[in-house]
Amino acid sequence: MGSVSAAHMLAIIFLVVLCCVLFSSARDSLTTGNWIEDDGSTLVSMNGTFELGFFTPNGSSSKGRYVGIWYHKLKEKPVVWVANRDQPLNAKSARFGIPPDGKLKAWDDNQVVLLFPGEKSGVRVVKLMDSGNLVLRVNESGKNLWESFHNPTDTFLPEMKMDEILSLTSWVSPVDPAPGNYVFKEENDNRLAIFQNQNSSHIYWTSEKSWQIPPYIYAFLYNSSEPGNQNLTFEAVPPRLVMNFTGEITYLKWDNNREEWSEIWLARGDRCNGQNTCGNFGTCNVNNAIMCKCLPGFVPIEQEKWNAEVFSGGCGKSPQCGDTFLNLKMIKVRKYDTDMSGKYEKSCREECRKNCTCKAYAGVAPKCWIWSGDLLSLQEEDRDGYNLFVRVLTSDLESTTRNCETCGTNKIPYPLSTGPTCGDPKYFRFNCDNDTGQVSFKVIDSSYRVSSIDPKTSKFVIQVKDANFSSPSLIPQILKLKPPFSMIGVCNASKTDKFSSDSKMTLNNSVEIEISWDPPPEPECTSSADCKDWPNSNCTTRHGRRKCFCNENFKWNGQSLNCTQGHGNQKSLEIVIGISVAVALVALLCTFGCIAYLLNRTITKRTENRANQGRHLYASDSRMKHLINSEQFKEEDKKGIDVPFFDLEDILAATDDFSDANKLGQGGFGPVYKGKFSEGQEMAIKRLSRASGQGLQEFKNEVVLIAKLQHRNLVRLLGYCVEGDEKILLYEYMANKSLDSFIFGLSLNLS
Repeated sequence: MGSVSAAHMLAIIFLVVLCCVLFSSARDSLTTGNWIEDDGSTLVSMNGTFELGFFTPNGSSSKGRYVGIWYHKLKEKPVVWVANRDQPLNAKSARFGIPPDGKLKAWDDNQVVLLFPGEKSGVRVVKLMDSGNLVLRVNESGKNLWESFHNPTDTFLPEMKMDEILSLTSWVSPVDPAPGNYVFKEENDNRLAIFQNQNSSHIYWTSEKSWQIPPYIYAFLYNSSEPGNQNLTFEAVPPRLVMNFTGEITYLKWDNNREEWSEIWLARGDRCNGQNTCGNFGTCNVNNAIMCKCLPGFVPIEQEKWNAEVFSGGCGKSPQCGDTFLNLKMIKVRKYDTDMSGKYEKSCREECRKNCTCKAYAGVAPKCWIWSGDLLSLQEEDRDGYNLFVRVLTSDLESTTRNCETCGTNKIPYPLSTGPTCGDPKYFRFNCDNDTGQVSFKVIDSSYRVSSIDPKTSKFVIQVKDANFSSPSLIPQILKLKPPFSMIGVCNASKTDKFSSDSKMTLNNSVEIEISWDPPPEPECTSSADCKDWPNSNCTTRHGRRKCFCNENFKWNGQSLNCTQGHGNQKSLEIVIGISVAVALVALLCTFGCIAYLLNRTITKRTENRANQGRHLYASDSRMKHLINSEQFKEEDKKGIDVPFFDLEDILAATDDFSDANKLGQGGFGPVYKGKFSEGQEMAIKRLSRASGQGLQEFKNEVVLIAKLQHRNLVRLLGYCVEGDEKILLYEYMANKSLDSFIFGLSLNLS
C-alpha cells in the first residue's frame, strides 16, 4: 500500500512539474510582479500565431535589444510592433513585464521605457492576444488599460481600426526600428495620406478620398462590412499593412504554397518629391530603381547607410575650392541664396568663380542666381528645372585626358566612349543627350537608358521596357551583347503601383539589367603627348597598331589602367640582390682568410675521396652491366656478389611467413620485416612489392651497388634472394637505428 501511495505521489509530482514547464515555455501573459528576461524567454499567443520577446534586427551591427512582437510559426518572421523602438536595451540586464509597482515597462540597469503608469493596488495582467494585440488590463474587472493596437509602430493588423488618431510611422532603415521619415494616417477630409517627416505637413502621397482605394483595403483598414465584403475573414496567418522606410505603404499576405509574403497592393507618391530626399549634394531620379546618387566629384558621407538605401545623410567632397563647373540639365533645386539679375551667363559665372563660397549658379539672361549654401532637394529630369552649374574640381571629374565629358550627373569613365574623340573606340556604344543630361547604351537597332555607371566594378545598369524582356532567359538572346560587353544579370525589377493608374511612377513594366565591360587594351595614340596619362609608356607601333605600349620591364594592366612592373624588372632586381650577396660573402671570406683556407682544404679532400670512389665504381662497370643485361641470376653472377644468397624457404621460416607481428614498417618499395634465423641471427628483411615498379634489372642494380658500397654510414647488406616473383634484400638489424634512409625508398640507377 505504501509503495502504491509513493507511486501516486511521484506521478502527481511529475504532472505538476510537466504542467509548470509547459506553462513557462508557452505562456501568453504576465501578472504583477512578473517579467521576462533576455534569456530566450517569450510570450506566445494561445493559438501560436504571434510571439513577444527580445530581438535585434537582422543585419544590424548594433548589440542593442528591442522588445517586439512577430509572427511565431513562419520561416519569415517580420516584426509587427516594437515597444522601445528608439531606446535599445542592454542585453545583459534587459527585462519586460510588470514589476511590483504595477507599471508596464521595458527596462535595463540604466534606463526605463514606460508603456503605462502603474498603481501598487490591484493585480494587473498583460496578455498577448491571438490577433497580435498586447493588452494590459485589471485582472478583477477585465477592463483594458492599454493596448498595442492603439499604439502601433509601422504595421497595421486585422482588428485594428483606422481613424484620425491612429498612425503608422516607418522604421529609419531595415536595421533601425526608430521612427523614420514617413507617416501613414487619415486626414480630416477622409483622405489617407503619407507624410514625409513626422512633424511635417508635406504630403508625399494621398488617396484623394478613402472610399476610392480598393474595397479590400478599405475593409481591412476600417474593419467594415461594406457591400462586397460581407464575409470579411482572414487566413490562419493574418495579413499586414506596412509603412516601409522607403515611403511605400504595402499590403502583404502569406502565400502557403511558396512559403513567403506576397505583395498584393502598394502605393507611393513621387519618390523624389520630398524634403531633401537624397541629402545634401545628392540627386534624386524617379526613373531609377535606386533613386539617389551623389553628384560627380562627391561621395556618400555615410557609405554603409547609403548602401542600405538610406540616403538622407547626403554627400560630401574635398574642401578645396573647385576650378571648373559641372553642367547639370533640367535640375530641380531649392531656392537660390542670391539674386544678381541683370548679368549675362558669362558674368554670372565669373561672379561665382571669384567667390569660393559659391557652390553653384544658374544664369539665363537677364537672370543670375547664386547658391552659396549646400545644394538640397536636387532632382533630375524635372521639366521645370534649371540648367545648373555646380562648382567641382577637374580632377574629380576626369582621371585622364581621354575621358569623355561628364553627361549630366553621369561620369563617363575610361574606356567607355560617347564619341570618336574620347574613350576607347571599341567601347563607343554610349550616347549623351546634352538636352537632358542622360546617357544611353546602343545595342544593334535599339538604345537603352543607362541608370548608373560604376567604374570601381566595371559595371553599368540599363533599363528596358520591352515586353519581351519579361522573361530573364530571353534577355541575352535579344540584347546579343558582344565583347567587350557581357550581361551579368537582372539586378532590379521595378515595382508597379497597383493602386492608381495616374501614379507619377514611370518605372512600370521596366527591368534593370547589369552589364560589365572587359579591361581595355593599351590606349591608341598618334604622338607621345597622348601617353602622358599613362606613365612608363611610349607611343610606338607594334603589329601594325600605334598605341601607348608599356616600356621594357613593364606590362599593361587593364584593371588599373596603367603600366605596372613586369617579370623582367623583377628578374633584374633578383640579379642585383644576388650580386650584392656575393660581394658580401667575398668580403667575409677575405676577413676570415685563414678559416676559409682550412675549409677549402677539407672540401678538396672530400672531393678527392669521392673521385676515388667514382673510379672504383668505374672499374666495376663491365661486371655490373653484364649482370644488368642478363635475364636472370646465374651461378657465375652469384659468385660475383660479395654477399650470400638466401633460400626463400629459410626467409619464410625466419619471418613466420611474413607475419604482421614481425612487420617493422612500410617503405617506398615494399614492407620491411624482422627475421630471426635458426642460428639466432636477426636481420631486417625488405620484401620488394610486386606493385612497386622495380623490375629485375633495378633489383640487380641495387644488389650489386649496395654490395660494393658497404659504408660505415649505411646499414650493412647481409644477403639477397631471388626466387620466382620474389625479390628480397637482407640487412643488418639494428634495433636503435632508423632504417628510413636506406631500406624505405632507396632507388639507385646506373646509367
